[in-house]
Amino acid sequence: MQRIETAVQRFTNGYNCAQAVFTTYAPPFGIGEGDALRIATGFGGGMGRLQEVCGAVTGAFLAISACCGMRQPADEAAKDETYGLVHELGRRFASLHGSLLCRDLLGCDLNTEEGKARFKAQKLKDTHCVGYVREACKLLEKMLPAQETV
Repeated sequence: MQRIETAVQRFTNGYNCAQAVFTTYAPPFGIGEGDALRIATGFGGGMGRLQEVCGAVTGAFLAISACCGMRQPADEAAKDETYGLVHELGRRFASLHGSLLCRDLLGCDLNTEEGKARFKAQKLKDTHCVGYVREACKLLEKMLPAQETV
């Protein structure tokens, strides 16, 4: 539970959604905070504000990869495990929220002045995005191997 609130606090303090999730879960896998911040930067706003897959979800995908990802080309088992976990987390998140896509989750286009104004006026960061960060972390906590969620 503490890591979930750490990720939420990081998000509310200025990290993007992907950074907030990934920096919280990366250290046990040998990825320092500075590296995690750089790695996850481009995934905020649904991948560089393209509003594709939610950044909180991609931060969780990065954490799954850091935990279980393949280290050699022939490691098909690790790749299959990682893909399976990514697929399951994505499926569960979409089942709860109706989509994985930032544009659908927010209902506005962050690349337009109108969309930016709506995001700010409706306080979507607080009313929506914080919850998506929290939910991506909750799902991640359930899916990572037990020794990694301590």
